[in-house]
Amino acid sequence: MELSPAPVVRALTAGAFAAAFAFAGVASHAQVPAAPAPQPGAAPAVAATGEYPKVSLTAGRSTVLATDFNISRVAITNPAIADATVVAPREILIDGKAAGTISLIVWGPDNRSQYDLIVEQPVTALQQNLQTLFPGEDIQVSTSEDSTILSGQVSSTNIMLRAGEIAAASASKRSVINLLQVPGGTESQQVLLQVRFAEVNRRVLQELGVSFFMNKPNWAGSVTTQQFSAPAINDAAGGTTFSDLLNLFVFDRKDGVGGVVRALESRGAFQSLAEPNLIAYNNQEASFLAGGEFPVPVVQGATGTVSIIFKEFGIRLTFKPTIAGDAIRLKVKPEVSALDFANGVSLGGFRIPALTTRRAETDVELRDGQSFAIAGLLDNISQEDRSAIPFLSKLPVIGTLFKSKAERAEQTELMVLITPRLVRPLDPDEVPPLPTRFKPFIGGTDQPKPGGAGGEFEGTGSVDAPEPKPVDVPADKGAKKKSGGKK
Repeated sequence: MELSPAPVVRALTAGAFAAAFAFAGVASHAQVPAAPAPQPGAAPAVAATGEYPKVSLTAGRSTVLATDFNISRVAITNPAIADATVVAPREILIDGKAAGTISLIVWGPDNRSQYDLIVEQPVTALQQNLQTLFPGEDIQVSTSEDSTILSGQVSSTNIMLRAGEIAAASASKRSVINLLQVPGGTESQQVLLQVRFAEVNRRVLQELGVSFFMNKPNWAGSVTTQQFSAPAINDAAGGTTFSDLLNLFVFDRKDGVGGVVRALESRGAFQSLAEPNLIAYNNQEASFLAGGEFPVPVVQGATGTVSIIFKEFGIRLTFKPTIAGDAIRLKVKPEVSALDFANGVSLGGFRIPALTTRRAETDVELRDGQSFAIAGLLDNISQEDRSAIPFLSKLPVIGTLFKSKAERAEQTELMVLITPRLVRPLDPDEVPPLPTRFKPFIGGTDQPKPGGAGGEFEGTGSVDAPEPKPVDVPADKGAKKKSGGKK
């Protein structure tokens, strides 16, 4: 049977298309198992989570990082912090150089991995010493260019202070920031120091002596123990010179006979009380002076030029607090000085006074509100001087006239008391009213007479303080006051 050419051509064409499609399908199925090669800029699979594996080490030490593929290339972001070297097909040697965090990227034939290298600060010799001296305490040491920082928790104030002292001694050129915490610590960082100087001085003096003298035209004489100044007989002037008439003086001009008696008893008392107060910030020194300055002339070298310098006197307070948990360590130096003209010197017509000074300097440790007597003085001075003329002083009854004596007793009591307090600033509604009216302290009455000395100290003034709250008066009391009065 014969076939026409047209149907044959169509059948051949359809078979050719079917064979082509079949070959394309086989080829496509053969390419599915082969994954495309990774591009250089593609991110690793672990980056999808936002975190990379971490490798930690200490500066100055090394570690080995193993991979599960052959390494072809590595790179790090900062060679100053760490260095990476391929030592085996699947091992990398990492050397820590300085503290910091950098990235490490590792390439293989068909893989790429990224790691975070964390290089920590090595344990310093200071921290090793602190851990040895205070086992069981959480003390961390970190350093910067010019400071050493202590942080952590310790069990007592003593350990906190000792750790700070050790840190300051081990790094003399660095400043130490002590952030160690102790149980019962306070948030207040300001200390009010109250200092009280109390001094009482008592003096008693007794003197007794007799001196006789006689001045005649033909002869003169005197009897004295030389303990007190006696009259001097002046032959050139033809009379007697009295340098000190003492207390009792008797002289008979007709007969030229006289006597002077030294009989004196004196008593004195002195009392002083000074209470300076001063606030200072933690670990900061504060000073206070209530007094003045007095001029002192000073001769300059061989030229003899006189210059003037000024010396301070008065009530001075210098202290530096250190708050350590519930304790306050103080370096305190209080001083009270006053001018003493009796013991001064004269120079070029100027009277330069001396200084009577009471000073104390010490380190103490107290808690808030506690008091400590940092200095005290009890000084008793007793002096007795006796003089007598030999043989004459041994005579019965009249022998006492040829004797003299002087007795002096002095007692001084001094005490310095300090009280530290942790304080905070006052709110505007907590400011106490300040004194604006001064009562007279001369005259002994609250209402001095017009023109009196005490009246000059009266006065009023305004202060920056809240107004006093009004006092509510009950209605019945107000009615009684209105109805009262003379009929």
